[in-house]
Amino acid sequence: MSLVGDLKKRIKTPVKIVFPEGDHPRIQEAAKLAQKDGICEAVLIGSDTENTLQVAADMAANGEADGIVAGIDYTSRDVILAARDAIGLEPGLKTFSSLFFMEFPDGKLVTLADCATCKHPTADQLVDIVKATDKTVQTVLRVKPKVALLSFSTYGSGGKDHTIDTAREALEKLRAEYPHIVVDGEMQLDAAVHSEIGAKKAPSSPVAGQANVLVVPDINTGNVLYKALQQFAGAKAYGPILQGFAKPVSDLSRGATVDDIYGVIAVTALQAT
Repeated sequence: MSLVGDLKKRIKTPVKIVFPEGDHPRIQEAAKLAQKDGICEAVLIGSDTENTLQVAADMAANGEADGIVAGIDYTSRDVILAARDAIGLEPGLKTFSSLFFMEFPDGKLVTLADCATCKHPTADQLVDIVKATDKTVQTVLRVKPKVALLSFSTYGSGGKDHTIDTAREALEKLRAEYPHIVVDGEMQLDAAVHSEIGAKKAPSSPVAGQANVLVVPDINTGNVLYKALQQFAGAKAYGPILQGFAKPVSDLSRGATVDDIYGVIAVTALQAT
């Protein structure tokens, strides 16, 4: 079963989702389908309303809406700042971040974080990204996350670099403070996802060769990676699903299709339940 098909089965009661770009035809079509399928009650804010994004964020903040889906016209920065200022961060987190659920034609799912939000994460920010992603993956996918901190290096094979130091510092903190999270790194992508290569490069790793969550070192890497998987591997990209806010907020790529938007609505609705 597809990710969207599974989510549809699990959403028993429609939640109220506000769309600050309600005039956009792809938003209208996806929202109409989601409403018809009982996923959400759609609140479409049109251009006749001043500052629609702020209105949507205020509705979520004061309980008039359960979540927000935006970004088909607004920039990610606009969406993030509106959510930060109106809704605020989830208790226990200091970093807002994002993830994509990548669904391949064969049905395989891989989660990528953070591809849209934190440009050059520090070790502490990587810790928050991993914490939030671990929670989101368990909530939405109902699988145990196995998290790889991606790098051009595996266990020091790349020599010295500040990004390696950052990944190692984050890993040390995660293992000390959150031992329930299965995470390892720094690790090259092939070692993270290919069983034979993982066994060769990192034979003692609890993650190598079986990672289902890939945390990139910066959004430059993440943006290129998710779009490459879209364009060359035919993967569907559901996201960016924003993390760290007190209410579910999802951003959209401005090239998002109706199917992409529908999938993001389904994820947001499930988080809101």
